[in-house]
Amino acid sequence: MKMAYIKDLEEWASEFDFFIQVTVRFSETDMYGHMNNTVPFTYFEQARIEYLKRIGFMSDWLDPDGENIPVVADLQCDFVQQVFFDETLFIYVKTTTVGTSSIDVHYMAKNEKGHIVFTGRGALVQISKETGKGIPWTSEEKSLFVKEKVK
Repeated sequence: MKMAYIKDLEEWASEFDFFIQVTVRFSETDMYGHMNNTVPFTYFEQARIEYLKRIGFMSDWLDPDGENIPVVADLQCDFVQQVFFDETLFIYVKTTTVGTSSIDVHYMAKNEKGHIVFTGRGALVQISKETGKGIPWTSEEKSLFVKEKVK
């Protein structure tokens, strides 16, 4: 298994501490019971939102009077092992890089046996609702990501 965004798999995997648990629903599978290849992106979104809520971002972004919103600029998934109906998965999320107005977010999904079944990464950009242009993180916001990273 070789992904460009993972240099050392063991080290990379050990840096995650936040996760959510999901169970693969029947509607997320094909006629052979395999999880559809679009489903991880839904799991990434669900885990990312819970992660961002935990570190304190979602309330501001969901405020109708707020000025900034998060936008997923890119997102990828690498499949490692087959996943089937009714499997329990643990979807891990971490911030790896904090840019001026973006973050690079990494994902890892493990099954109940502790095997990695898929991984992913994506860029999230904070933009202005009004202009659509990137809005730089404040030093306080950056510290939330950095604090999360060093836990």
